[in-house]
Amino acid sequence: MSTTIQVKKRNLKLLEKLKSQIGARSYDELIEKLVLEKLGLEGDMFGVDRGKISSFSEKDRMEDR
Repeated sequence: MSTTIQVKKRNLKLLEKLKSQIGARSYDELIEKLVLEKLGLEGDMFGVDRGKISSFSEKDRMEDR
């Protein structure tokens, strides 16, 4: 599903320029990249905790499973 949004011609020109610089295939892809970057989120969350978590130890186990 898609929708239409209105932007000023100046903003369209800026989006076109940024789209080619980033190499985005569509405006939707460009906007998604910009929003995720601004919010500090990863597009793909796989491996995001690498180096931040430690291995499980025996004391991490639950008593009765």
